[in-house]
Amino acid sequence: MAIDAVALQLKNEHNLLVSEFQFGGEFVWYPTPELIAQSNLQGFIEKHGLGSYQELMRKSITDIAWFWNTVLCDLSIQFYKPYSRVVDLNEGKPWAKWCIDGEMNVVHNMLDKYAGTEIDNRLAIKSEIEDGTTRTLTYKELREQVNGMGAALHSLGLGKGDAVGVFMPMVPEIVIAMLAIIKIGGIFLPLFSGFGASAIVSRLKDANANALFIADGTYRRGKFCPMKPIADEAVSQVPTVKHLIVFEAKESPQAQRLPYKTHSWHELLHQTSNIEHRTSNTAAEDPMMIIYTSGTTGKPKGAVHTHCGFPIKSAQDMWMGLDLHPDETLFWMTDMGWMMGPWEVFGTLLLGATMMLYDGAPDFPGPDRVWSLVDRHKVTALGISPTLIRALRRHGDEIVHRHDLSSLRKFASTGEPWNPDPWMWLFQNVGRGKLPIINYSGGTEISGGIVMGNVLTPMKPCAFSGPLPGMAADVVDENGKPIRGKVGELVIREPWIGMTRGFWRDPQRYIDSYWSRWPETWVHGDWAAIDDDGLWYILGRSDDTIKIGGKRVGPAEVESVLVAHPQVSEAAAIGVPDPIKGEALVCFCVLKTDVNGDVELANELKNNVARNLGKALAPRDVIFVTDIPKTRNAKVMRRVVRAAYIGEKLGDTSALENPGSLEEIKRVASEVRLPA
Repeated sequence: MAIDAVALQLKNEHNLLVSEFQFGGEFVWYPTPELIAQSNLQGFIEKHGLGSYQELMRKSITDIAWFWNTVLCDLSIQFYKPYSRVVDLNEGKPWAKWCIDGEMNVVHNMLDKYAGTEIDNRLAIKSEIEDGTTRTLTYKELREQVNGMGAALHSLGLGKGDAVGVFMPMVPEIVIAMLAIIKIGGIFLPLFSGFGASAIVSRLKDANANALFIADGTYRRGKFCPMKPIADEAVSQVPTVKHLIVFEAKESPQAQRLPYKTHSWHELLHQTSNIEHRTSNTAAEDPMMIIYTSGTTGKPKGAVHTHCGFPIKSAQDMWMGLDLHPDETLFWMTDMGWMMGPWEVFGTLLLGATMMLYDGAPDFPGPDRVWSLVDRHKVTALGISPTLIRALRRHGDEIVHRHDLSSLRKFASTGEPWNPDPWMWLFQNVGRGKLPIINYSGGTEISGGIVMGNVLTPMKPCAFSGPLPGMAADVVDENGKPIRGKVGELVIREPWIGMTRGFWRDPQRYIDSYWSRWPETWVHGDWAAIDDDGLWYILGRSDDTIKIGGKRVGPAEVESVLVAHPQVSEAAAIGVPDPIKGEALVCFCVLKTDVNGDVELANELKNNVARNLGKALAPRDVIFVTDIPKTRNAKVMRRVVRAAYIGEKLGDTSALENPGSLEEIKRVASEVRLPA
């Protein structure tokens, strides 16, 4: 009870902090009648005689079988064997089963079914890398290369149910690898291209991966960054991996090779270029992707997604929320290791649209790189994060206006909460006060969004229109009762087709993470609020998960790296406010007896975290203390650590075994310069 009181106190303080600028704001964007009439969402409403958006929302969450069946039909999802029922809830909402008895492979719906149609000659991928090299692939060309790589995987003895990791930058080959794995009935394991070896090992081991796609490296700010040495180090620790498939981004004949399990991407494709490989017939509920997401405790969680789950939800969100049409090009600054990478691939290809991939720094060789990409590739829908806009905004308006951005129809944003000033800068200076900013928030386990903007409803800065159709979301108080105008927990009351089918080999953790607080209710772990006009706001995590530039990391993963050092006995990792990244990582370490903490040791620990988890997740500070606040049952009170460090009220600390430890944290905080 004392721990809940601390969380409630912090929630109330958060409510006071955000209410000043986010509640009661003015509407700044209104849809035109033409936009409404041409929108996918309005078309869906009229086609099915729903009368209004409100009626659609009501029916989508009270008759979920009707709604998701209708979505599958309207998206023209083809099945080898039709499903007998769209949903089965006999085992309870957490274990909902979808497309019962149905057989399909999502690759058939993304590529195969377009053969011989006009879509075949449409661009599936536009691509650019940091040095300015551009490439394109039509749907036909993409299908042919996926076919060849699928045949290559089959020739290596890989097939249905085999898990294959992909550790590559955002180049067309990463899409080919992803779809080839799924085509043969395998399980796609996306890995963040900035991961260190330790993060890769934990994920490959958990999934019993059989093979790994890698690139030998990539470029950042004009410098070649090798990836193969990281992969070699990781694979040497995962005995189940039998094959390493290397895409050579740079000619490097001296690169270390492992002949007994290393294959050249180009050689494999050359050998199978003329072989027709049939897409595997899979059950609709067969796993096709395990994507790992960090939690607050323990190892990363492997969210299991199926052929009729994640891809359908991705396409539905793009179709109804983003209002993406087949003639559009979507460019989202992301990585395949984060859910927005697979989301972009699944959604655009199922809708017959075009994806834009960019591999490189967003501000290199100049801070106008993003705007120049939009200009040159005629991007119509630009997906960004608040972190990116906060960073680009510092360079002023002129770099925006030197480019022709007239192709843009809309912005989309996800990853973290907005601040009003950067939101308005994007709206006024980039969008000329005319383009909607479609906020989007959900998660890896959701397969997309819980709440989202749309092109039917007016917008306020930082707000969401509300839940997406099919998402029975609510905001509740500490007793699970609905609240309005106050900050509460974001929950979902009914299952949806994209929900994770549990965590890989860890069903109880799935229940504990999302379904254990209130009966038959998914608790997402976000603070949210609904204002008097019915607009929604996401206000940050209600658990300990840390978001750095939109990238989630669990404190346990960081702490495991820290305590692996022979001189560290205990550690606590927290996220603190950062003006650019949203949150920055700060770590507290208790050293073993007779060890002195100094700058050299702090830097060594920072480097350990960066090497193991990736440079993007490197700590801003490592601080040495004599004790870390814990409860009597030895649970680290990270919320209280964070409150003490950033100067917030502590709330009820009666559950602490060692309240004196807070004074040391307050003292060291005063000695560390915090960002303004």
